[in-house]
This record gives sequence, C-alpha cells and structure tokens, in this order.
Amino acid sequence: QVQLVESGGGLVQPGGSLRLSCVASGISISINAMEWYRQAPGKERELVARINRAGSTNYVHSVEDRFTISRDNARSTVYLQMNSLKFEDTAVYYCSTPSTQPRIWGQGTQVTVSS
Repeated sequence: QVQLVESGGGLVQPGGSLRLSCVASGISISINAMEWYRQAPGKERELVARINRAGSTNYVHSVEDRFTISRDNARSTVYLQMNSLKFEDTAVYYCSTPSTQPRIWGQGTQVTVSS
C-alpha cells in the first residue's frame, strides 16, 4: 500500500524559504517519477515540480529558479525547497506519483505566505 506523508509547511513572509518533505512508503522513489502539486483556494490543483527516475526535473514556469525538487532514496523522501516565496505561492502542497492507479495523494501541507 502506497502512502505519502507531507510535512514542512507553515507561515512565512514574502521572500522567505521553506522546505517541504514527502516521506513515501510502499513505493520506490528511485525508480518512479515523483511530483509536487499545489492547490490554492478557489483554484484547480496544479503540478509544480516533477523529478523522474533519471533525476531530471521539471517545474511550472511560475516557480522556475525559485523551487527545487530533490530526493533522498535512502530516506525514501522527496523534498521541495522553496525560496523567494511570494504571496501567490500560498496553497496546500501535495506529494504524488503518476505510477499508481488510482493516483495516490498525501494529506497535504499548508504553505501560507503573508506579511
């Protein structure tokens, strides 16, 4: 059974940083693509970052050069380092993988950017 547990969210001022973590069980993150999504109030869930099995990464344009997705295979953990945070980054952030049917989601972690 695949489980994804996110943590690391919180309240941060604009320009600040946070690092989100996603601990995965029941799936090998080293051979499966892993993704971070976010959903802001009143908006659809959007793909923010992806890391594939080869370690290549992709980002939505709005977070390029500010966010970095990475993984620690030994800890079965996927990270999202978020720098230079903006008000519009406020959302619930979810970890997921396209490798399961149906798609599995974690419970999410709230990120609030506010002054």
